[in-house]
Amino acid sequence: MMIYHQEIEKKEINPGVFFQYLGKGERMNVFHWNMAAGKVVAKHSHESEQFGYVLKGGFVIEMEDKKFEIGQGDAYFIPSNVEHSFVSIGDTEAIDVFYPIKSPIPDGREA
Repeated sequence: MMIYHQEIEKKEINPGVFFQYLGKGERMNVFHWNMAAGKVVAKHSHESEQFGYVLKGGFVIEMEDKKFEIGQGDAYFIPSNVEHSFVSIGDTEAIDVFYPIKSPIPDGREA
């Protein structure tokens, strides 16, 4: 299967926070994110393990009462059921991979 970025609908789930659902395999799925500077993804957790890669900009990630600052070219791993939050540093673009599959909902909530 081939996925062409320009053909995937970009959804604004909060002001300045956009996602594109790139698709899924048998056991994992992938999202593409664009966030304006200073946007927040509030503290949350999910069953899925999460791997992310920053293409542009960066994040301050809070996880287990620790804060990490990462930038372009950096990656992050978030274990299953661990609370975490993101604040974008500058205009930010990232890819997230979830295992097992995390259900996408247009407003950003989990199913």
